[in-house]
Amino acid sequence: MKFNDLADDTEDSQHGPAERAAAASRSTWVSVGVNIVLTVGQIGAGILSKSQGLIADGIHSLSDLVADFVVLFAGHHSKKDADQDHPYGHQRFETAASLALGVILLVVGTGMLWSAIGKLQSPETVPQVHASALWVVGIALIAKESLFRYMLAVAKRVKSSMLVANAWHARSDAASSLVVGIGIIGNLAGYPILDPIAALIVGFMVTRMGWEFGWDALHDLMDRAVDEQEVEAIRQTLIETPGVSDVHDVRTRKMGDMIVVDAHIEVDASISVEAGHDIAVEARQRVLKRHRVLNLMTHVDPWKRPDLDHAGWTPKD
Repeated sequence: MKFNDLADDTEDSQHGPAERAAAASRSTWVSVGVNIVLTVGQIGAGILSKSQGLIADGIHSLSDLVADFVVLFAGHHSKKDADQDHPYGHQRFETAASLALGVILLVVGTGMLWSAIGKLQSPETVPQVHASALWVVGIALIAKESLFRYMLAVAKRVKSSMLVANAWHARSDAASSLVVGIGIIGNLAGYPILDPIAALIVGFMVTRMGWEFGWDALHDLMDRAVDEQEVEAIRQTLIETPGVSDVHDVRTRKMGDMIVVDAHIEVDASISVEAGHDIAVEARQRVLKRHRVLNLMTHVDPWKRPDLDHAGWTPKD
């Protein structure tokens, strides 16, 4: 899972909601088309060729199809404008979608594990697989890897963690197809037990990825901060603003793929309230322009110039 990819190139990388929604919709509909074909082809070929691994891979593709529609649903709602009930907008629909993807993968993966373990407990019931299953796996592997590369490129361009999750879901499918292919080759070579073993490995991969996606999304819903590198970049933008003497208490929380920031900026104590306000406005505009920040709340603190710290000034009782 490569959510850290989104932290790269934060400077001038913000995309508008319309562009992000359009990119998400296009890439997801491509995924829908691919997964419909793969689901029908893999499950059908798996039944005909008597390959449990290929059927498991087809069910994995079916879970992708369900996940695609979850992404489309979330993309539709997350692009809505802020309203009275949602003053920060609806970006967390994307986080909720990532959590839903994780739950779907956990359920599907657990089902795969249960089915494969049942077969392994009765190895005499494992049938010989037909060679046609290997051709289907090869086609699926190429299709899934190509889909992964396309979707990840789109996700990184518009900086969407939801699309990153869906892209790596496609990569997990490519890996599972590779494992299934090895299992089918082993079955054809005279080791029938390798086919349900492949199905077991695929189930474990799907379950593990579902846990990781769900756990990440759960932390984001609990206002997890962004990584320190991105926080430092925001702090640097603030301190470079003319009139800002220092910055402290920079706090962040994720709002979908955007960030909400609170920060204390220090300005010369001798200037007017209006001048301090203007500096805070400039600092906010700079951060919103350069970073994927949805909103910045600044608190202006007075800063006494070092050369005046003891020049006719005494603290109040």
